[in-house]
Amino acid sequence: MGFGQFNGGNDKAGKHLMPMADINVTPMVDVMLVLLVIFIITAPLLTHTIKLDLPKAQAAAAQEKPQTISLSFDAQGVLYWNQEKIDMAALDDRLEQAGRSQPQPELQLRADKSTRYETIAQVMSAAQNHGLAKIGFVTEPPAAAAAKK
Repeated sequence: MGFGQFNGGNDKAGKHLMPMADINVTPMVDVMLVLLVIFIITAPLLTHTIKLDLPKAQAAAAQEKPQTISLSFDAQGVLYWNQEKIDMAALDDRLEQAGRSQPQPELQLRADKSTRYETIAQVMSAAQNHGLAKIGFVTEPPAAAAAKK
């Protein structure tokens, strides 16, 4: 920073001048220009490109959609696998098969509001024991929200 004048601190009339309080930005501009040059030189070196002559194809890539399994519970705790009534023993076999399939299916649990939580927790535990991690709960929107649509 410069705080003085080149003429000895006095103007032509002999009065004392105030110190200069301006910031000298020249060193900062010099540093920024050096950094800019460094970045311009090194930027092309950071891209790792491999030149390949790839074949062209018209077909789009096939994407496999994961299966969705609907597990429903009625008010009495009766279990339905995709609208088919099953018992807990059959559920265990089906969850084992679903756990081995790739990609893993998503379980959608649909339960009556008066279904005991214990029943739902047992099914969730069985699904987790067989390696199924994608579990969703299906609900209905409130009547006020459905009326707005």
